[in-house]
Amino acid sequence: MSQEQQQPPPSPPSASQPDPPPIPPPPFDPSRMIGIIKRKALIKELAAVYHAECLAKCQELLELQKKWDEPFIDLKIPDDLRKEKIRTSKRVKKSR
Repeated sequence: MSQEQQQPPPSPPSASQPDPPPIPPPPFDPSRMIGIIKRKALIKELAAVYHAECLAKCQELLELQKKWDEPFIDLKIPDDLRKEKIRTSKRVKKSR
């Protein structure tokens, strides 16, 4: 067997080693501001579209809830009225 296979993996940095210095922020570049402003505008536009869509769905849901809360009306009412009409007999009864 070779020695490469027998070597332990490198150990994580110990507390005695100092951390590398943090990377300083890049200098201010005004051309980057244009991209930031454009992204911000796109996010606002997307939020407005999302908000409008949410309102539309809420309105649709409200209409469905109102329909659900209405009492059920049987659509066969005209048929029932025809059955309930009092039919007059064609023959007149003779009185004795």
